[in-house]
Amino acid sequence: MAVSTSRDSQTRPELEVPDVQLLFSHASYSDPQVRALDRAPGMTVTLYQCRPESTGSIHVKSPDPAAAPAIRPNYLADELDRRTLVAGMKIARRIVNNKALDRYRAFEMNPGDRYQTDDELLAFARQYGHTAYHVVGTCKMGHDPMAVVNDELRVHGVTGLRIVDASIMPTMTSGNTNTPVIMIAEKAADMVKATASRPSRAA
Repeated sequence: MAVSTSRDSQTRPELEVPDVQLLFSHASYSDPQVRALDRAPGMTVTLYQCRPESTGSIHVKSPDPAAAPAIRPNYLADELDRRTLVAGMKIARRIVNNKALDRYRAFEMNPGDRYQTDDELLAFARQYGHTAYHVVGTCKMGHDPMAVVNDELRVHGVTGLRIVDASIMPTMTSGNTNTPVIMIAEKAADMVKATASRPSRAA
């Protein structure tokens, strides 16, 4: 079992807070999407952008509730996301190429020496990159036309229904979503208890 550790970093000096998260694992994978362990030993640096600007969409395809929706991830649609990801990949490469790691490093499997320019690194990210564990925002909180729930997590126009998970986040948090979701659930529990004796109402 691979044990991972992570750290945050900034891709631009003017930033006050980190904008990428680097995840280090003592395991290597020839195909980043499959993530099947290689026979040879190695290490992997995974890169996440903390606050992506690109947003996707989910669309109902059928009146059948069991039918899968149409999902349009729209990854790397925003120029800032593209620049941030490429800059983060360069940071990861500099870390791994540090002299302190010379005794542990043989060669770079992926992206590899053939990917050097910004366009080449971006092309590699487009081909092999994928989402992981922190998708959010499909039922965002707010009062604009795109909002699904109000500030009490009640679904707009539906009586007696709340949504309590990462989907209500209007934007991505700056790190892993586990703790924010726990906080959302604790707050929602307090709201449910506070209104349990009152009749439910539509949002």
